Amino acid sequence: MSDFSEELTKTISEDDQVETSVLTGTGMYFPWLQKHLETVVTGGKKKKDFAQTTSACLNFIQEALLKHEWQQAAEYMYSYLQTLEDSDTYKKQAAPEVIWRLGSEILFYHPKSNVETFNTFADRMKNIGVLNYVKISLQHALYLMHHGMLEDANRNLSQAETWRYGEKSSSQEILINLVQAYKGLLQYYTWSKKKAELSKLDENDYAYSSATQSMLSDSWKTSVNICGLIKTPGVWDPFVKSYVEMLEFYGDQDEARKILTNYAYDEKFPSNPNAHIYLYNFLKKEKAPRAKLLSVLKNLYQIVPLHRLMLEFHMLLRKSEKEELRKLGLKVLFGVLNFAGCTKNITAWKYNRLAWVQEEWNSRKSWWPTFHFSYFWAKSDWKEDTDLTCEKAFIAGILLGKGCRYFRYILKQDHQVLKKKIKRMKKSVKKYSIVNPGVY
Repeated sequence: MSDFSEELTKTISEDDQVETSVLTGTGMYFPWLQKHLETVVTGGKKKKDFAQTTSACLNFIQEALLKHEWQQAAEYMYSYLQTLEDSDTYKKQAAPEVIWRLGSEILFYHPKSNVETFNTFADRMKNIGVLNYVKISLQHALYLMHHGMLEDANRNLSQAETWRYGEKSSSQEILINLVQAYKGLLQYYTWSKKKAELSKLDENDYAYSSATQSMLSDSWKTSVNICGLIKTPGVWDPFVKSYVEMLEFYGDQDEARKILTNYAYDEKFPSNPNAHIYLYNFLKKEKAPRAKLLSVLKNLYQIVPLHRLMLEFHMLLRKSEKEELRKLGLKVLFGVLNFAGCTKNITAWKYNRLAWVQEEWNSRKSWWPTFHFSYFWAKSDWKEDTDLTCEKAFIAGILLGKGCRYFRYILKQDHQVLKKKIKRMKKSVKKYSIVNPGVY
């Protein structure tokens, strides 16, 4: 018996070990797989009050999972599996899903677990409770995909897709759609590999024609499997991206645009910044009118005001003939610079609408000097990126005057290449600064 199995069964008597343990093909022993799972499947009716034991056990398992103590969690699972025989009907019905979630987590991360062991556990759990079959099959398929076992994953999904159980079938409709969509994703993966191979073939060869027909078949299957899901409100990013890529490849731009527009703007769907990003990139590639691009980015701005595309949003707004939009561009730029992750983006420091600066500056002048323009940041920025530092120094001078420590530090630097730029910056600050000279 392996070290793992000895640890897993060390709390059980020797006789019990012989009677209840099941040896998988991998040499791993699971004392609970045979006795407890098969007892439930065959209608065992042990009636004991496990409430306190199972509740404490669940807490121990959760604590062990949080600490990544996988062996400890596996040992507690032995006791917790008794919930499958709980006299409380509600707890008994809920137990299979809880056990699956806990057990699959443990087996996924346990250093001595492997695919065969996980498969054994998943196959047993699928048949406990009719409503668990599709859900567990889907999660089992995702596990197999993670391990590169795509054919096995597709087989699991195909079996789950055909699941029916009277009136219960209708309650599983969304899950069935998800199963079909993942089948579509696997077909997309096959299609994308063929697409890559296609670029290496001569268009006049028979192999090219054959590959094209095969790809068309895969794309049709993907379309059938994914369409049902992406019409259902939800966040379906990988499915939408895959399907749209296929539509673009076959020249169906109108359908691709329709799907992306619906995904971004349908009020039934949850707010999703990626939906607007996909639509913007598609429209940008199509060279859509600036008004359409602005409309999409404005929606993204309302959801994620610090997204990297806000710099593109700012540039588009700057080019607008409407003063209101150009003013919004400055507001967008100041908003981006409010976040620490954007403070070293040189593009974000290059704006020139000084007439509107005061309005945006008033709400920030109590904290931006320390956040952006301290002596510490001047030294640090100069060491990392002199171009960025010059842009920041110019803005520091405009906002805080020529007495600003950040600005003064840069003026004192003896840099031959930037000498003329620094001199011009000094003149501009003197002319355009929005405050009287002072020390900050």
